[in-house]
Amino acid sequence: MEWRDEGLLIALRPHGEASAIVEIFTLGHGRHAGVVRGGGSRKMAATLQPGTQLAVVWRARLDDHLGAFTVEPLQSRAGLMEDRLALLGLGAVCAMLRLALPERAPAPGLWQPTLGLLAAMEAGAADWPLAYLRWELLLLEETGFGLDLSRCAVTGARDDLAYVSPRSGRAVSRAGAGDWAPRLLPLPVAMLGQGPADRAEVMQGLAITGHFLDRGWQPVLNGRSLPEARTRLVAALARQAGTAEGALG
Repeated sequence: MEWRDEGLLIALRPHGEASAIVEIFTLGHGRHAGVVRGGGSRKMAATLQPGTQLAVVWRARLDDHLGAFTVEPLQSRAGLMEDRLALLGLGAVCAMLRLALPERAPAPGLWQPTLGLLAAMEAGAADWPLAYLRWELLLLEETGFGLDLSRCAVTGARDDLAYVSPRSGRAVSRAGAGDWAPRLLPLPVAMLGQGPADRAEVMQGLAITGHFLDRGWQPVLNGRSLPEARTRLVAALARQAGTAEGALG
């Protein structure tokens, strides 16, 4: 068995004395694991870094075997190492992909958005936290838990959408919320694709995506929390926003 693809390294662990088992998010084969011979060596250390874009060849005797990867670097993400917040963002992306994607199930709709997000992080774009928030919205959509923010769940109106129902994931307008407003999640306009957002609005959005990711992924989480890498990113963004960590939900 053999195939060739392009992918992002999202996880690595030692295997034996000199090899490594890697998990790679590939364009055509989804999240796929395999052994890299010599992957534990100093020579391979620079190549086998989280976020590195790779050309890969996977080979195995049978399709259901772990198999082995041959890898060639296409693009390093070394620039992220110079920015602590961007490095936290990279860690969150890798951890969320690893948790969200079933092994060997293609997810082509996530490929280009993920590359675009990493490029924004590496370039130091001021609005990459907003891009990360929108990436989490896409992650919800791709894993079957997408939100419906197109119209009010109560009135059907498309204007003045201000909340999200924590149960249904549908938008609610101010008029439709009425006395129920305190029980709803505040909806920042940036999640509706309406312009830029400050850090406080990004935090509101991440509270929403975190709520639905945690609820939707419980069969995988099995009572555990979302990845610690995401928690560290959210905490760092909260400090930037001047938001108390305890208020993030």
